[in-house]
Amino acid sequence: MIDTFEVTNKIPSLGIYIHIPFCIKKCGYCDFNTYSGLDNLKSDYTNAVIKEIEGWGQKASQCVVDSISFGGGTPGEMPAEQLSSILNAVKKSFFVLENAEVTLEANPGTTTSNSMKSFVSAGFTRISFGAQSFSDRNLKFLDRIHAPETISASLDLAKIAGFGSINLDLMYGLRGQTLEAWDRDLKTACELNPDHLSLYNLTVEEGTPLYERVKKGEVTLPSDDTSADFYEHASKELSNSGYVHYELSNWAKPGHESKHNYGYWTWKPYLGVGAGAHGFLEGFRFENIAHPGAYIDASQKGSSPESVILKREYPGLDVSVADWITTHLRLIKGFEEGDFYEEFGIEIEVIAGQILFELCEADIIERFNSAIQLTPRGRLLHSEVAVKFLIYLSGLDLAKYAGKV
Repeated sequence: MIDTFEVTNKIPSLGIYIHIPFCIKKCGYCDFNTYSGLDNLKSDYTNAVIKEIEGWGQKASQCVVDSISFGGGTPGEMPAEQLSSILNAVKKSFFVLENAEVTLEANPGTTTSNSMKSFVSAGFTRISFGAQSFSDRNLKFLDRIHAPETISASLDLAKIAGFGSINLDLMYGLRGQTLEAWDRDLKTACELNPDHLSLYNLTVEEGTPLYERVKKGEVTLPSDDTSADFYEHASKELSNSGYVHYELSNWAKPGHESKHNYGYWTWKPYLGVGAGAHGFLEGFRFENIAHPGAYIDASQKGSSPESVILKREYPGLDVSVADWITTHLRLIKGFEEGDFYEEFGIEIEVIAGQILFELCEADIIERFNSAIQLTPRGRLLHSEVAVKFLIYLSGLDLAKYAGKV
């Protein structure tokens, strides 16, 4: 049973993430909360999402929304009128800024010109295409349903429709991928001149078909060192093409950085709406019921947005501090020590001085003036850095600081 939660005026603005869990086909590497073959649920799911939005609007009507992101799954495969009705519900339930960033994830080749125009008319300002690769061989390995040539066609249609910002996702560290092949993907992407590029190293997640294939020895992926070479090469290539590296996995033309994702990296509060969505409000994190059928059922039986929440937690100070530091370190510019103090009321040197010193000595973190950021070497080791901070902080007696948070 979830206690009723009221949003206070401590949250002047927030982002909203809306999860659309439907896909035409689930890729073998994907461990996201996505499902294929459930198109019959889309109408009821839309109604449930709108109900959740309206419920949160009653609790947080004083909050200003400056970013909205539809992720999944593949939101672009939903009927345009259904996504438009969800977006309209947000606008009716909250005060949405006129210049709010509204992002839609889509597949190349399957989102039609008319749909894109409808999305722009409804208020979507940014579209993100899961291109992944310009190699037919790689796309087949990843179980993607589009052909390489549809990527440029979809990007052109998005520009014509009027999207103000366009992102392409690319993946590296694929089976049999060489640095030369990765370079071709990067050059092809830059020739298309999207406003933003997100580059992801293929990770093998337990429970996915890819995990089983790797475990059985059917698939061999490039080594970590090779993937690091891919990453460093991409950073140089994109810099030469006018893209600014502003977050570990993200590059943008000036002015096209993702506002919504930037909120995640700077610990901004956000609502997570839809099946399996996560939210972060006033120190507590929550997670909704994952399966869309169960989510719909809980929505129909309940009378508040808490009805669809599966669990929530208030992390301890050690977890919160570790999460704040490592999340901010995803930004290339890092963070200011004063920002840490403003959040926790504690000097970072007092609570984490020893581990910061050790990481600086190891050329993983660098400090200058009052800024703390990862070194180029440290960017390759962010996951390890996150674990180190959590272990270090969990070993301290932080009770004496708890009252300051």
